[in-house]
Amino acid sequence: MFLFEDEANIVEDREDLLSILKMRFGEIPPKVIEEIYDVTSYETLERLILVASNVPSLKIFLEELKEGEGSFRILGDRFNPIESQNGGGATGEK
Repeated sequence: MFLFEDEANIVEDREDLLSILKMRFGEIPPKVIEEIYDVTSYETLERLILVASNVPSLKIFLEELKEGEGSFRILGDRFNPIESQNGGGATGEK
């Protein structure tokens, strides 16, 4: 893959990630958007897209965002999107 393709994929993944977060949790604080734009690893962005699609709350997503690069776990009840329908909500508080 060429360098410009890598850059294009990273830009596209960032926008996909932000779209998923907005669709699931509403407006995203500017500081979080900045943190997402600081992510330069394609693999990390791919993981965060999976996390954003499956976490029941924005709070849990933010915890995973802080894990940074090299984290790979996406297992357990923390990644159950059904939880938000049972009262988890966008903040993770019940």
